[in-house]
Amino acid sequence: MIVVTWYGWSFLRTLDQGTTTTDVISAQAGEEPGGVGRKPLDGAVDILMVGIDSRVDAQGNPLAPEVLDLLSGGVADGEMNTDTMILVHIPVDGTRARAFSFPRDSYVEIADGFGKHKLNSAFARQKNTVAEEMAAKGETDQAKINTESTTAGRKTLIKTIENLTGNSVTIDRYAEVNLASFYEVTKAIGGVEVCVNQATSDYKSGANFVAGPQTIEGAMALSFVRQREGLPGGDLDRIARQQVFIGALAKKVLSTGMLTNITQLDNLVAAVQKSVVLSQGWDIATFAEQMQGLVSGNIEFRTIPVGDTMDTYGDGNVLQVDPAKVKNFIKNLATDETQSPSTSSSNLPVTPNSQVTVNVYNASGTAKLAATVLDSLATKGYLRGQPGTADTLLESSVVHYAPGDKAVAEKLAKEFGDATVEEDGSLTRNQVAVYVGADYTPTEDRSDPAGTPGTSVPGSPSTTPSAPPAITAGGLVCVN
Repeated sequence: MIVVTWYGWSFLRTLDQGTTTTDVISAQAGEEPGGVGRKPLDGAVDILMVGIDSRVDAQGNPLAPEVLDLLSGGVADGEMNTDTMILVHIPVDGTRARAFSFPRDSYVEIADGFGKHKLNSAFARQKNTVAEEMAAKGETDQAKINTESTTAGRKTLIKTIENLTGNSVTIDRYAEVNLASFYEVTKAIGGVEVCVNQATSDYKSGANFVAGPQTIEGAMALSFVRQREGLPGGDLDRIARQQVFIGALAKKVLSTGMLTNITQLDNLVAAVQKSVVLSQGWDIATFAEQMQGLVSGNIEFRTIPVGDTMDTYGDGNVLQVDPAKVKNFIKNLATDETQSPSTSSSNLPVTPNSQVTVNVYNASGTAKLAATVLDSLATKGYLRGQPGTADTLLESSVVHYAPGDKAVAEKLAKEFGDATVEEDGSLTRNQVAVYVGADYTPTEDRSDPAGTPGTSVPGSPSTTPSAPPAITAGGLVCVN
């Protein structure tokens, strides 16, 4: 078994020899071009994963008509919008990861002087601009025009994402997949398991799913991550699908069973080389070894906070985004817990907000208060549990905590006017239950958003854009 597993890791090294690469990561002093050899100052790695609406393979060759028909890919329209953008933050120890999804319709400032537009247009705007400029200067080599303009588009997208985070992260690596990638990779590994809350179908994406757990691969995998018609939350529901799919895919690829199946490894390598583009300087085998700690499900997916839908003249319907809130949201959740923990009045170490799941029960008699409170706590970095209604009404709020978690409860109680804390043996570690009483009054910025000193997110629950709940890769999560 050890020999076979070793062979599996060695086999993965062939990925580096045939995968398409792109020079989009700027080199720093003492580095090779493309950022090769870059080691982030904090030891962490920040990866931008991009799913692009392209009808060509990784080498720029058009997909065959029969492949497009199979994938419900439609007709190529010349655009290359990035419909999936996920920033993955992996701390130095490699035992956990946080992934931040950026909705495609987020209305943001596009880098390199393009003004405010939908985020998914950043790539295409720069690519088309550079291609036109090169042609106007007399360049006739279409392959050269495509390569240089595409590289420029990727760089603009990277800068736009970094700017949106307030430069709280620096993207170290870039990975890009196209329409064929989901088909090729899932076929290679024998599919991944997902779960759908209710049966759904959509002729545009080719989606046709029954309710409950199911294994998907090939064309159905692509339909699963592309569908947004017929989903109650539209694109935000599609993002949740992408998150659970990527989590399931990562768990399967990094599993020991996968590494001992030479046939599947061979198919996986071929699929990645055909349909994935990576920034220069990746060492796939070493990276996969470092990420083995993630197979236990220590991958947490988040979506940046967004506001209401707004109609614009040039971009149609867009999602309003507050850059300051996005910056704080990502900065605090991407902070590695390597510093000395803060302490409570009981002198016990306090677990970071990002590791605490909060269930909220309305004991106040005010309608829908539990959901509102949960939204507020989620913007401060807490993991979203379940909202509910308490059996009895309470005059004052109470925070229930698991044995050993008093410090967690005391910290959370400050959100509710130093509410009473009570031990509850029915709860598990890092899980708390808040019973919101009639005394609860929303206030401005009751605490820092994610347990990081010196940071805050202003605004009450009624004015702060809510972020969808976190999704983890630890188990099978059912989605719309």
